[in-house]
Amino acid sequence: MVMSFRVSELQVLLGFAGWNRSGRKQELLSQALQLLRLGCDAAVHMKIKELYRRRFPRKLLAPPDLAMLHGPGTPGTPRDACHLPYDHGAAITASLLPAGKREAEAPLPVHPDVTMRSLPFYDVYDELIRPTTLASTNSQRFEEAHFTFALSPQQVQQILTSRDILPGAKCDYTVQVQLRFCLCETSCPQEDYFPPNLFVKVNGKLCPLPGFLPPTKNGAEPKRPSRPINITALARLSATVPNTIVVNWSSEFGRNYSLSVYLVKQLTSVTLLQKLRAKGIRNPDHSRALIKEKLTADPDSEIATTSLRVSLMCPLGKMRLAVPCRAATCSHLQCFDAALYLQMNEKKPTWTCPVCDQRAPYDTLIIDGLFMEILNSCTDCDEIQFMEDGSWCPMKPKKEKPELRQAPAFEAASLCPVGCAGRNPPEGRGRVEVIDLTLDSSDEEEPPAKRPCPMASTALPAAPGPKGALSLDHQPSSVLRSPPMAALGGDYLSSLPVPEYPPSYPLPSELQG
Repeated sequence: MVMSFRVSELQVLLGFAGWNRSGRKQELLSQALQLLRLGCDAAVHMKIKELYRRRFPRKLLAPPDLAMLHGPGTPGTPRDACHLPYDHGAAITASLLPAGKREAEAPLPVHPDVTMRSLPFYDVYDELIRPTTLASTNSQRFEEAHFTFALSPQQVQQILTSRDILPGAKCDYTVQVQLRFCLCETSCPQEDYFPPNLFVKVNGKLCPLPGFLPPTKNGAEPKRPSRPINITALARLSATVPNTIVVNWSSEFGRNYSLSVYLVKQLTSVTLLQKLRAKGIRNPDHSRALIKEKLTADPDSEIATTSLRVSLMCPLGKMRLAVPCRAATCSHLQCFDAALYLQMNEKKPTWTCPVCDQRAPYDTLIIDGLFMEILNSCTDCDEIQFMEDGSWCPMKPKKEKPELRQAPAFEAASLCPVGCAGRNPPEGRGRVEVIDLTLDSSDEEEPPAKRPCPMASTALPAAPGPKGALSLDHQPSSVLRSPPMAALGGDYLSSLPVPEYPPSYPLPSELQG
């Protein structure tokens, strides 16, 4: 049987026995055969037969195989069946199948040892349907399975009294009937995982499922997010009428799924924050030891770290930390705000550390005592620096105030391209030379001509003005291309000949003068 297994069956078998599941097929096969040679227990034998029946569900057993499966009891009765207790759920599920199919199909484990991963935002009150295998009942692609559960009077009362009516919102129950799917694996706690082409009907009504996630690459099959389904609105809240669930899905070769139903209470981020505070604050000495470990000089390295800067702002909300926390599995010192982290996972549960992008589930979160001390004692800075001995000091930003001063008159005059009258050059300043970059030069090696600035070389008397103000008296610019012109007298315009222009239209007598 083991020699006929594929890689998936070998991995399931080795994981069930607690062995390493990684490696090529030949390595996995040799490990499985070694497991048999070492003398495994009866549970491993049952797992091998179960995987073999899944691999070849319609294969007829030869007489030697029948002799191996049959025990010392009643002829034709499997030996393992003598030790199995009677299961009412299995009887109900088997009774819903046609008689021909019940005889043709080999029995599969109805309730495998599958454990679901706990959800932080839900407290489990009761288990209405244990994890049950979605067994393939025919050789067609689409499968169908029927399940039944009933609520006790106490459970109905718990649901009805938890009705939450908020103004302007729809009515909802905090105590819910929760439906979950997962892979039929027993090696570790399983996350929610939906079978392909899934359709669920609860009491004859179609159950809405979570929407598909956008595909990560072209051509990939769309998947639904891993989350449970709330079927409280479709359930019959009565202790006398049972509830039925009909599941349709597409079977996959070598892969099986499991279904379970729970009675849970939904929690809020405020409740989880209170539970996190109730766990207590981690001793500050743990963080100090981590600081010393990070800042210890490595003799094999040429670069030594002598200090470590950490921000007191939350990387999620860019606000000052209120409840600093991080996962115990993270190796960094930077914390994030616990309240904001829980609120974000309440809307979309990812449980990923915002600092290192590693898994940070709720049960690994801790409140850092050292950061609590720092936040309480340092209220005027947003960044600190840790030293090699575990001490810290605030890193206050340097705020340079801009110097406001009025520019002196001589600086304003020297920068003005137009001559600013009335300013004498200060004593001690040298001769100012202006280089005209607009002049054409045929020889590139010849330096541009230098001409003295007339306003800096000639002192013109002027009436003193207010400090920092510029005089409006016009002076010729020193950077003009045209040569300097002599000053013009006041009688220049009167000496110019002005031709007479007789008007081409009659003027009134009062305007002719």
